Amino acid sequence: MKDFDIVVVGGGMTGSAVAVGAAQQGWRVALVEAAPMSKLLAAPAPARAVADFEPRVSAISVASQRLLENVGAWQRTIRTRHCPYQAMDVWDGEAIGRIRFDAAELGVPALGTIVENRHLVRGLFEAVQDSDLACLDGQTVEAMTAAEKGWQVTLSGGDTLAARLVVGADGAHSRIRQWAGLPTREWDYDQEAIVCTVQMELPHQYTAWQRFTASGPLAFLPLQADDEGQGGHFCSIVWSQDTPEARRLLDLDDASFMAVLTRALEGRLGQVEAVSRRYAFPLRQRHSKQYVQPGLALVGDAAHTIHPLAGQGANLGYGDVTALLAELEGAFGRRQSPGELMLLQRYQRRRKGENLAMMAAMEGFKQLFARDELPVRWLRSTGMRWLDRASPLKNRVAAEAMGL
Repeated sequence: MKDFDIVVVGGGMTGSAVAVGAAQQGWRVALVEAAPMSKLLAAPAPARAVADFEPRVSAISVASQRLLENVGAWQRTIRTRHCPYQAMDVWDGEAIGRIRFDAAELGVPALGTIVENRHLVRGLFEAVQDSDLACLDGQTVEAMTAAEKGWQVTLSGGDTLAARLVVGADGAHSRIRQWAGLPTREWDYDQEAIVCTVQMELPHQYTAWQRFTASGPLAFLPLQADDEGQGGHFCSIVWSQDTPEARRLLDLDDASFMAVLTRALEGRLGQVEAVSRRYAFPLRQRHSKQYVQPGLALVGDAAHTIHPLAGQGANLGYGDVTALLAELEGAFGRRQSPGELMLLQRYQRRRKGENLAMMAAMEGFKQLFARDELPVRWLRSTGMRWLDRASPLKNRVAAEAMGL
């Protein structure tokens, strides 16, 4: 049996960050990841057409960027393609309300950065390689049992690991959460998110565009192709629709889908000129009633999943990582076990309220824009126009979202 202070299960965008950060603090850390290291570190192919981009992207906030810099991943990630965006344009597709957030008004170079998920994971695993931790790639956890001072974790390769703290970072269907017996509160939105890459007639202006409609939000997120120079024309789209409509859109041929998508964005970027293969993901909100128990903590999607309408899923996960690492750093200085319940409960208190507040806000937005009554449309439009003109308040909202 191999003995560790911390075993992190799941090496995606959150788990790898926890593992590297904890190892930097001096803990003995093991990271268990199902994918082989060779795949995680594979160099990205150049992107010059819509098919070359990964369909799943994340809008990384300034606060999340700060965490990634601290674990040595951001510097590696931005060596590959990425796209800082300087503005966000949000409008009501059923009325006349509109808000525009601008980095120049906040005195910052960008509101955030759009990164393809695989490039972010690659940067994190390059940091893993340079860290003093045991990376057990190409393996899964087959069993987990409580022990006197933590947990015993059995891997598919036959090894058994002893851990004073197990961190579940294994996604929305977390087996760690299930084995630990942590119940969730969850419901289906009866919607699917269509994701793909498009090439637009007009440049995206380094702006994230989002149109709210009664059937769901549509986001166009700017991308930067290799050797494209200024004035990028590629965007990643996330289009949340009721499931029957999403299925109808998926069944359209490319020309018909591009025409529908051009109309849906109201021609803000001209015609959609090319589209990649389309994917759809069912939308379900899920929240673990407890993030912790003695010797165990959940982070990221293992603890909570959220509607993608504000693009905050990755940033909420990195908020979890930041809070957990802060508690672990204090525990290391006090020579305290990383699995002590009081320590983990402090992490839970720091994150649970904020995550629930964001989830409630997203649910409120979804319900508000789903209603088509004239008084509700008037209220939405009036509120959006008022906030757009109230620059100090609007900029404070943007700063909070960025973690400034």
